[in-house]
Amino acid sequence: MLRTRNPTRLLGVDDVDAALDLCARDPAANVFVASRILDGGLGAGSTAAYGWFEDGRLEGLVWTIANVVPVGTSDASWSHLAAQVRKVRRRCASFLGPRTEVAGLWGATQHDFPRPRAVRAEQPLMGTHTPPSQLGVQLDPRVRPATVDEVDLVLPAAEHMFTAEIGYRPYTGNSSFYRDSIWRLIRAGRTYVVIERGRVIFKADVGSVGLGAMQIQGVWVAPELRGQGLAAGFMASTVEQAMLDHAPFATLYVNDFNAPALATYRRIGMERLGTFSTILF
Repeated sequence: MLRTRNPTRLLGVDDVDAALDLCARDPAANVFVASRILDGGLGAGSTAAYGWFEDGRLEGLVWTIANVVPVGTSDASWSHLAAQVRKVRRRCASFLGPRTEVAGLWGATQHDFPRPRAVRAEQPLMGTHTPPSQLGVQLDPRVRPATVDEVDLVLPAAEHMFTAEIGYRPYTGNSSFYRDSIWRLIRAGRTYVVIERGRVIFKADVGSVGLGAMQIQGVWVAPELRGQGLAAGFMASTVEQAMLDHAPFATLYVNDFNAPALATYRRIGMERLGTFSTILF
């Protein structure tokens, strides 16, 4: 009897180029995973990602550290990759990524996971290659990269944004680990802020960079300043600077029910590229 070779396996150092080639098929959708691979995520001893192979060629993968994130997967691979995804159910915070792929993997694994706290089935994926100033959008000159000595000013804004978006605080007890994650983004020049009177009133992070693309996340405006028309200038300036500092292709994804944010992103020239979904535990 012929024995069929297992089409899935753990990815390692020798798979980096193939994994990045797979991500490059859609940089906007896959920049999160590409960024982590470029940061050494498939280094020696890594258990971060499993690949799906057809005829010896990597045709899909799933990232499994903290979040389950599919790249290039299809209905032919979901049942096979599901076996690997089930292994991380106790340390998985979310499924996120292209809607069809998230739905396929979730369909193959949902009975092995706890009931989700929230399902955000339609999140427009948006992006632009055009600096907003070229479209006549007014930049807010107050936006700038945060400095490492401002981490304790940024932390309350980051915590407020996370709690409002996800539904619980980003840490329990001591904030040191969370503070360190903020410090690392600031040190890399990937947090943009407006600070007035010793307080952050706007913040946005470049969470992922790779393959000529970046993904902006953690966008926050102080609650008392919302609805005053400030967000477009803040975001336009962030995108303009980040295009020069990090990558020429700016992307982000947003909840479909967040009408003000969608209007802001369209105002600064972002167009819809696809649809993401997020399942939160």
